This record gives sequence, C-alpha cells and structure tokens, in this order.
Amino acid sequence: MPGRDQITASFLPLPGSAPVEWRIEDGLVPYPRALAVMEARAAAIRDGTAPEMVWLIEHPPLYTAGTSARPADLIDPDRFPVFDAGRGGEYTYHGPGQRVAYVMLDLKRRREDVRAFVAALEGWIIRTLESFNVKGERREDRVGVWVVRPDRPPLPDGSPAEDKIAAIGIRLRRWVSFHGIAINVEPDLSHFGGIVPCGVADHGVTSLVDLGLPVTLADVDMALKSSFEEIFGPAEQILELGGTTLPERRSA
Repeated sequence: MPGRDQITASFLPLPGSAPVEWRIEDGLVPYPRALAVMEARAAAIRDGTAPEMVWLIEHPPLYTAGTSARPADLIDPDRFPVFDAGRGGEYTYHGPGQRVAYVMLDLKRRREDVRAFVAALEGWIIRTLESFNVKGERREDRVGVWVVRPDRPPLPDGSPAEDKIAAIGIRLRRWVSFHGIAINVEPDLSHFGGIVPCGVADHGVTSLVDLGLPVTLADVDMALKSSFEEIFGPAEQILELGGTTLPERRSA
C-alpha cells in the first residue's frame, strides 16, 4: 500500500457542484454548539438540503476525546472541560489562538476513500504552512502534521526532535464528513500539558508564533482558503451566520 505522500491530493467535486460555503465565526464557540452545528449540517448535506461547508472557529479551552482515547492519556482531568467528540483519534486540546476548521464535505461527490481524504486534509495543512515558509511533514505512523526542530537536542535514538503543529480528527456518516483539522497559530502551549496529545508522548507541540512567526488567525484564514481551493475546489465565503443553517448562538 502506498504511503500517504504517494496518494493523489486532489479531492475535487463532480462538475457542476455548488461552491463550498466558507464561514468564519468570531468569538469562542462552545463545543456542544459546534457538535450540534456539524450534526445538523452533515444530515442536511446528505439529504440534499444544504451545500457543503467549512466552518472556521475558535473554542474556549477544552479537551476532546476521540474514539481511540485512552484514559491514562488524560493527565489532568480537572484542568478544562472534557468532551466525547465521536471523531476518530485520541485526546486533543482546543483553545484560543488555535484555528479549528470543521469540514463538512460529501465524499460521494468527490472520492469514497477515507485514507485519501485524510491525506488530502494533511496536504491542505502542508500547503497552508508553506505560505509562511514552514515545512510541515506527514508521518506514516502518526496522523497530523509535524515540523522538525533542529534547534532542539535530538531524541535518545538519534532522530531529530519534532513537534506537532496541526491535528486531524474526522468522522464520516453516510459519506459526509465532519470534525476536521486544528492548526496551532498562537495557543497557550502549556494547556496541552493536561493530556498526552493524540497519544504521542515522545514529541512536543508547537505553533506558528512559537516558531517565531508573527502570524494572526486572519493571515492563516486567507492561506487556508487559498490552499483549500487548490485541493477541494471553489469555496464561497459567507459573511453572515443566521437563518436555519446554524443554531441560535448562546453565550458559553
């Protein structure tokens, strides 16, 4: 089986498909609300009553547990709220300064191939990081995107130190995706200390600002949209949230 680097990155929709709705929300979105939005939109996409959507948000500080999460990897369960996410993967952290992109796409209109979809999401992140001259890399034994840290001592086995800069966790229902990716722009990296991120204890986490780049969420959003369209096709930014698309917003 070829490595994910050898999988064709293109995940374009069928000809004539509507552009993906691209939504950016200000403020911190409570996790239960995000789950409700994704569940509702995924069902509407499959029913043919709503277009595909990418939803860019931030969360208040919290931990989420994927379907493979191990209790021992929750080191400090009282530090922040912990939610069962229902996505694949293990524990991860979400919080201010991290750009979360929830991706609701119809793979029946694209490619019914989960492994290729994960590779496409990784490719999307890698191309986005390239916009800031950061080399993100895949690891066949780990999902997510990593950066090598030559400024740090090598690992005991002699391999170079590396940190995770972006996480991926997805779920599919009737071939419609939800959950998605999270890129560390400027989160408080100490908040990852309450978990073993994604079950990987031998490596650390980093962010664009930690790497010395004065990058904002708005900068990353522009790069994300450009890279997304290269891999997944046209996206149309929606400036207003409302109507029946998203549940009424309530304070956290």
